[in-house]
Amino acid sequence: MATTASDPSLGIDAHSGASLTGWSHVLQSLRDMFLTRFGSRLMREWYGSFVPEALGRNITQAEMLPVIASITSAIEQWEPRFLVVDVKVDASSARTGALVITVRGQFRPRALLGDMTVEGERALVVDMGTSDGMSVR
Repeated sequence: MATTASDPSLGIDAHSGASLTGWSHVLQSLRDMFLTRFGSRLMREWYGSFVPEALGRNITQAEMLPVIASITSAIEQWEPRFLVVDVKVDASSARTGALVITVRGQFRPRALLGDMTVEGERALVVDMGTSDGMSVR
């Protein structure tokens, strides 16, 4: 699948090796950034987020704001194709030991080229209670 004028980004699916474009590419990029610790990559030392610091820990009410800030600041710093508008925490999930955060925002598919035109609203669900650490959907 080639890039088009409306969707200039092109990536490779980390699991299948197939071409990946559009919102699916953004979701994969966000998951990678959320699971990468700052300082863990040799050539891009400051790529990543503080989210890995929270994985596997019991998140209390007092620690929810830093986790949300870690997620939203990573998006703002590394993913211009998604502009955060609203964040909601599923409080019932926190009681079960999992933390589910829904981030609503605007999808700007051409932002990597400097075009900040919004294509529509998207929702990102970050589930920090999965067996592999985290799911992003």
